[in-house]
Amino acid sequence: MRPSIVSLEVNGSHRDFLAQPGTTLLTALREALGLTATRKGCETGSCGACTVILDGEPVMSCLCLVEPLDGARVETLEGVATGPDELHPLQQAFIDGFATQCGFCTAGMIMAAKALIDRNPDPSREDVIVAISGNVCRCTGYEAIIDAILEAAADLRAVRPSRAA
Repeated sequence: MRPSIVSLEVNGSHRDFLAQPGTTLLTALREALGLTATRKGCETGSCGACTVILDGEPVMSCLCLVEPLDGARVETLEGVATGPDELHPLQQAFIDGFATQCGFCTAGMIMAAKALIDRNPDPSREDVIVAISGNVCRCTGYEAIIDAILEAAADLRAVRPSRAA
């Protein structure tokens, strides 16, 4: 089978690339587009390290073939920061709340959390637990991660009214 050209909107930019049949979104992001924040973990959808936001929903990019996604919108950790020198409140909350140790799960956790907060700006603790339930962390015990996500959601709610004004 022959490779095909795939077009995606990645972090707000249109990107075209050549994909071999059977290429996963994870492989395309890392190898074709050079976006390496999305981690390659288990490659079976069990760890969540490869979580990205696809058309507004968190997905395990290791399980998604890229060819059927032609025209889709993808967000990765590289697109989360609010500016070149300003972290997204989720990223800052993870740092401030010591919600990362080895850092391997961090990109996937932040993307799962961002998808949650984008659709529910005022999540409960249970909402956060459910949202990150597909993401494995072997270092923190999850409490710092949950607290960081709730803190970031509160920070974002406090900022939103001033953005509308």
